[in-house]
Amino acid sequence: MDRHEHARLDALQRDPYPHYARARHAEGLTFVPELDAWLVARDADVREVLRRPEAFSSANALRPDVLPGPTVLAEMGRGFGGRPVVVSSDGALHQRLRAPIVHGLSPSRVAAIVPYAAERASALVDAFAQRGSAELMAEYALQLPGAVIGRLIGLDAADVPLAVHGGHRAEQLLFRPMEEPDQLAAARDVVALQHLLDTYIRDRRAHPQDDLCTGLITALAPGGGSATEELTLDERHEMVAHLQNFLLAGHLTTSALIGTTLLHLLRHRAQWELLCAKPEMIPAAVEEAARYDSPIQGFRRVTTRPVILSGTELPTGTVVFIAYGSANRDPSRHERPDVFDVTRTPARHLAFGYGVHGCPGSQLAREQLRITLELLTTRLPGLRLAEDRPVVMRPTMIHRSPEALHLVW
Repeated sequence: MDRHEHARLDALQRDPYPHYARARHAEGLTFVPELDAWLVARDADVREVLRRPEAFSSANALRPDVLPGPTVLAEMGRGFGGRPVVVSSDGALHQRLRAPIVHGLSPSRVAAIVPYAAERASALVDAFAQRGSAELMAEYALQLPGAVIGRLIGLDAADVPLAVHGGHRAEQLLFRPMEEPDQLAAARDVVALQHLLDTYIRDRRAHPQDDLCTGLITALAPGGGSATEELTLDERHEMVAHLQNFLLAGHLTTSALIGTTLLHLLRHRAQWELLCAKPEMIPAAVEEAARYDSPIQGFRRVTTRPVILSGTELPTGTVVFIAYGSANRDPSRHERPDVFDVTRTPARHLAFGYGVHGCPGSQLAREQLRITLELLTTRLPGLRLAEDRPVVMRPTMIHRSPEALHLVW
């Protein structure tokens, strides 16, 4: 993809909603050159694809927009990973990889970590509450989910910043055009994250603990049940790939959701003030925010057989982009879908996916956003957007959020 093509993709990603509206009104599916895929935009069609994983494979779900050059690939070869993960696997392999994640994010485990999330959230707000201004993404939204997911995995608090940074660099490497020296620097950061995760994986093999890292090893590389039996190199690659994917999915998506939620609430001042006056409405606001501007706008799928979808013939090997963000604005499912309204009765949206690939961490994300809204409406009810700092959305279809969110009070 050259610079001009990437500029067109950036424009689409910063504001995909007009494209979605045209695709929903078009007959059949719409091919979008910027995505190199057929856009699946209507709620019913998105749900059909998600109900048929045997016909629509997830193998290309993490296909990069930018292919690194040989020097960068050689650097990446010094790390770990490169194996299928939950979001890019199908069938029995997907079930095998997903099971320990679902267990690690069970309702009881989520409930157990909520007090820690509330404690960290309060400490982050303490750091800027008296200052009268903050850049919410860097000072809060990018920190809270990283701390929470790090705690679940079993990372030491001192290692969380490196892990979060490595996650962001992995995203940049996949989706942002950069000059080779910058790509190389990003690759080194990702490799550092992978070696950190490998250290934890080998340590948990020898010294199991009650954390998700240990749970993954126990489920995916039982090794006859012996903690003294070292993991093979291939098992270490698989564990790092799986843990890195979980780390990224666990913090980047929630960071994005926190950012977009505050953005839209403060742009719709009356709704922010309504939550300040009626905190019991916060759970409905969480659902509306997730529906209105979903952090993960969608994923690619590839057909495994000839398929007809919405009247469009799709041969084997055809790439489609299933747009959760578009389905969540479909008027056949949501009344006045382009209106942000925290008072609406929540309907079943697709912000967290659906079916076998539904997000197992959706409740944890909801809890962190609920904590955030309860905390900020109570402590900083006068929050408003800084008028001299216009908000620019990040150019990505996953982890959609403001690049920065400057607030004053």
